[in-house]
Amino acid sequence: MVIVAFSAVVPLMTVVNYSVQDILGPEQRVFVGSEWYRHVLRDPELHGALLRQLIFSSVVLCIEIPLGVLLALGLPKQGLAASASLVVLALPLLIPWNVVGTIWQIFARSDIGLLGVAVNALSIPYNYTAHALDAWLTVLVMDVWHWTPLVALLAYAGLQAIPPAFYQAARIDGASTWAVFRYIELPKLRGVLTIALLLRFMDSFMIYTEPFVLTGGGPGNATTFLTQYLARLAVGQFDLGPAAAFSLIYFLIVLLFSYVFYTAMTRERS
Repeated sequence: MVIVAFSAVVPLMTVVNYSVQDILGPEQRVFVGSEWYRHVLRDPELHGALLRQLIFSSVVLCIEIPLGVLLALGLPKQGLAASASLVVLALPLLIPWNVVGTIWQIFARSDIGLLGVAVNALSIPYNYTAHALDAWLTVLVMDVWHWTPLVALLAYAGLQAIPPAFYQAARIDGASTWAVFRYIELPKLRGVLTIALLLRFMDSFMIYTEPFVLTGGGPGNATTFLTQYLARLAVGQFDLGPAAAFSLIYFLIVLLFSYVFYTAMTRERS
């Protein structure tokens, strides 16, 4: 824990140092206080990226959490079929993030991609490189495909941990499938779903590699999320002061939302 804390604190302090200085050269720095924070917070590009990020993360959570639970409920409980299903389900999680972007970049192309050609064959105009909505939906579907298995595996583990006595009592009482889910499975899954919700929120709120490879943040700024905005400041424009200030703001945003989610779900649980 000491090593992890040290490796986290030192870079964080470096970012804090950069966020209050104007780096003019290797040995030339000027203290500017909160100027970079005010500069970043007034940037309309940041406002647009934050709005896109909030919408994306909200839609991702609304799709992946219920879909993951539904998949977990439909998986075999034991035997060879259960093992095979878990292996197949986990395959997207084994693919590196940049490779996921490359796969979908080819898969969704309107000229040679299987998805793009199939959608256009249905007389639906689709081109994620030219249409903002198509690009946004492609990134959304790609994320759902990539990360729903994580939610499903967590929910499956939670379901397997429920004692058989609960199901036996439900059968004796003549409980319906919905009643079993509502009063037995869902309450027992609440702790697991809290972890899944926090993991998926933090991952979706920090998504970078997949949309960068797939669309490069375009067309226009349609898929430019907060991570792309930060990378543009730090790498594209080499504005280390504003980039450091926004890094801290970004960190506090993720921390705040995670705390709110965790507090709300644990309070309901208690």
